[in-house]
Amino acid sequence: MSDTSAPGAARWVPPTAGLEDLRAAAPACRGCELWRPATQVVFSRGPAAARVVLVGEQPGDREDLEGEPFVGPAGRLLSDALREAGIDEDAVYLTNAVKHFRFEQRGKRRLHKTPTVTHLRACAPWLEAELAVLDPQVVVALGATAGHAVLGRPVKVAQERGRLLEGRYVLTAHPSAVVRLRGRDGFDEAFAELVSDLRLAAS
Repeated sequence: MSDTSAPGAARWVPPTAGLEDLRAAAPACRGCELWRPATQVVFSRGPAAARVVLVGEQPGDREDLEGEPFVGPAGRLLSDALREAGIDEDAVYLTNAVKHFRFEQRGKRRLHKTPTVTHLRACAPWLEAELAVLDPQVVVALGATAGHAVLGRPVKVAQERGRLLEGRYVLTAHPSAVVRLRGRDGFDEAFAELVSDLRLAAS
């Protein structure tokens, strides 16, 4: 259950800051309750000169432990998709709409829980500050939650993917949704659609 009394991240975001200043300030954020059970904040990776920004939903279990976004199974698939799309992964900026891992503890396992709108709003000042510093040519929202955060409204990936939105945004599936299809019917098609959307962003 989300903490509706959470103050939001704005008070922890430096008012005038570069990318490294934002990364340095983020661990102190107490804008929502998710910092308590998480191992650490997971902010971003990638250069300040990136022209393409990829925004995911939130860190996963591996990301929470390692402190970097997209280092788990979904991240490995995203790397494959970027390579297939002809995009240099080192030249893109990778971040998440929510900077702490939201999960449910089941014995020794930590099961992913989708962030609520409250969490998206609480963390929005970080993403807004990142995009203000980077001023990218295109922002790719990976999945519906990221799309909601980036576009400020609920989105439907299947209906809105495959085209440039508002002159700057591309909506596609989250790599984790594609990973779950591995070894099943539909995986090749889902991976090809992800690559196609990334190629659109690169163009």
